[in-house]
Amino acid sequence: MSKKDYYDVLGVDQSASESDIKKAFRRLAMKCHPDRNPDDKAAEEKFKEINEAYEILADEKKRAAYDQYGHAGVDPNMGGGGFSSHSNFSDIFGDVFGDIFGGSGGSSRQRSSRVQRGADLKYTLDLDLEDAAHGTDVKIRVPKSKRCDDCDGSGAKKGSKPVDCSMCGGAGQVRMQQGFFAIQQTCPRCHGQGKTVKDPCTTCRGEGRVKEQKNLSVKIPPGVDNDDNIRLSGEGDAGLHGGPAGDLYIQIRVNEHKIFTRSGTNLYCDVPISFVDAALGGELEVPTLDGRVKLKIPAETQTDKQFRIRHKGVRSIRDGSIGDLICKVIIETPVKLDKHQKDLLKQFQDALEKNTNKHAPKTNGWFDGVKKFFEDMKF
Repeated sequence: MSKKDYYDVLGVDQSASESDIKKAFRRLAMKCHPDRNPDDKAAEEKFKEINEAYEILADEKKRAAYDQYGHAGVDPNMGGGGFSSHSNFSDIFGDVFGDIFGGSGGSSRQRSSRVQRGADLKYTLDLDLEDAAHGTDVKIRVPKSKRCDDCDGSGAKKGSKPVDCSMCGGAGQVRMQQGFFAIQQTCPRCHGQGKTVKDPCTTCRGEGRVKEQKNLSVKIPPGVDNDDNIRLSGEGDAGLHGGPAGDLYIQIRVNEHKIFTRSGTNLYCDVPISFVDAALGGELEVPTLDGRVKLKIPAETQTDKQFRIRHKGVRSIRDGSIGDLICKVIIETPVKLDKHQKDLLKQFQDALEKNTNKHAPKTNGWFDGVKKFFEDMKF
């Protein structure tokens, strides 16, 4: 039986580009794959046919011979190339479908390198608000791994060196094939390194790295806040087989303050005042991160009134602007009064009740609203 034209098998024109041929093969191979068509002899034969066509048309020299001489130009019995073995197909299949199945491509592609970057590390640093706002220098002690000096990071004992893995031959990957279906996976013996250590270093036990406690000095810039990160390049775990070290990330955690609450670059604090100062007005000292400042309380100040003191907050770590201090006054009710004090307050209350609208407009308005509510509900 004469063979079909390879271009017709893939459903492409003779002028089709390499990309068009690959796309056509991908589509047909996935459709006719034996795993998708179990016990279907016709699909299996079609699968072999499209692979044979792709093996010829995907190769520039074989395609040129086929275009000039037809099947005779690629027939191995007549000196041509031909589709000779399953191993050839394995390379083709790996090239086209490697990205789907996680392989690294055909046999000619570069295998994974033994060199690996070290892991990044995280260190949580607790700071007081004052240190976070003004900046400071701190010393920390970080557990990490460093390159083993005895084996220079190779993991092999002095006088020896790692050898190619006997399972993957140094490739770092092995190919598993079932019929026409082939995938690549990381070598289980060397874990993708391509090398194994027969005589491990006694210091690091073949790891190439050893643990240490490293002392570091960290400069904290002014204005850092919760969850800000400071990166120390190269201060993470050592890399494997000569790879670069990872980074160390210092994560900031600011402790709660007894007086201030922070939101962005602004600071907030509650300031208790007597009802006399609230009624008559006055002046008092309030704390800031830079010392004391005077706050003027106007007469007839109500509780929860907020006063803004400019530029007494925290400097922004991003643009250098400085936030404000916002003071909220809380009117404190006197406690543990003696009889004389209570009598004075009672006289004061009697005096206020002679003209409630004038002295307590909010109270009077609230009671008027309650009265109207009860009337409307007809309680």
